[in-house]
Amino acid sequence: MTKIFFDTEFTGLYQDTKLISIGCISEDGNTFYAELIEEHWLPGVQGYGFQWLNKNVISNLHYNDKKSFIDVFENGAGETKGVKMKGNLDQVQRHLNKWLGQYKEVEMWSDCLAYDWVLFDNIWGHSFSKPNNVYYIPFDICTLFKVKGIDPDINREEFCGVSKLLEKDKHNALFDAEVIKSCYERLMSE
Repeated sequence: MTKIFFDTEFTGLYQDTKLISIGCISEDGNTFYAELIEEHWLPGVQGYGFQWLNKNVISNLHYNDKKSFIDVFENGAGETKGVKMKGNLDQVQRHLNKWLGQYKEVEMWSDCLAYDWVLFDNIWGHSFSKPNNVYYIPFDICTLFKVKGIDPDINREEFCGVSKLLEKDKHNALFDAEVIKSCYERLMSE
């Protein structure tokens, strides 16, 4: 089963939060990064959290200046190595389906995944509509930290040795997915 490490950015910690972006990296390094067009998530931005959201999430989006696009990167064998895109929810779903479809079976890993998993499922409308190759139980790096006897509230970037220069990208979904992958790899090697 292929492990996919993922993160989402969203409009806030409340029930009807809206997905802003999703980043995924497979254990073999293939990436998927998508930003939703503002019309999808901007109406979900609520009150007091907007300043934090604007400073920490929206400012770390890669494609604020673009309306909609897709870039697909393939290796020499025609396999998809990476997808970077901005689009509506249907476009993100279609390209994420294709990206996930290159793996026979997929196991999803995130960090504090309560919102991430619900938002991941919502890309397809609900849990029963996501691709059949995606295992229905998600896994949480926080639990793995706890099982390994490490405080789950540890600074992830310091734990996995990410340069402070790169931390400016924290709260970018793809950067955070890469950090989750690096933490997982270190935890499993100890």
